[in-house]
Amino acid sequence: MKLTVCGSIAFYAEMEALKVQLEALDHEVLIPLLRDEVPEAEGDRKIYFGKYIEEKGGIDAFPPSHRLWDLKENAIRDHYEKIEWADAVVIANYEKRGIRGYIGGNTLIEIGVAFYLKKPIYILNPISSELSYKQEIYGMKPILLEGNLSAINDKVLV
Repeated sequence: MKLTVCGSIAFYAEMEALKVQLEALDHEVLIPLLRDEVPEAEGDRKIYFGKYIEEKGGIDAFPPSHRLWDLKENAIRDHYEKIEWADAVVIANYEKRGIRGYIGGNTLIEIGVAFYLKKPIYILNPISSELSYKQEIYGMKPILLEGNLSAINDKVLV
């Protein structure tokens, strides 16, 4: 099955490992392009959107016309194309900022795109009840994997 992995870029190392595990189960897998998430590089140090914004004065330091948002738009569009390509999406939701099963804003909209495109939505780990939009996620009828990647199968395709 063709799968696109979605999740916070903070989970990039985990998404790379997840890709390897899913490929071992004979899936074709795409993950976000890390280079699309880098507005600035200092030598070997890559600074990703969230960290870049934080280090440069916060979100309000970047008006809507700032070139940063062109880069973010391209990263979002690229990943939407990956979702469109896929038969299903796998949501990589780990612990972030003390919240287990974290799903952030960008991942939420990726889930929404997959839902709109009628793609099965697999969520790797239990979803935190600390997320105010957990009900919206449940309303999109995800398949909760509870960490079991072998539960992903072609039989649920719409």
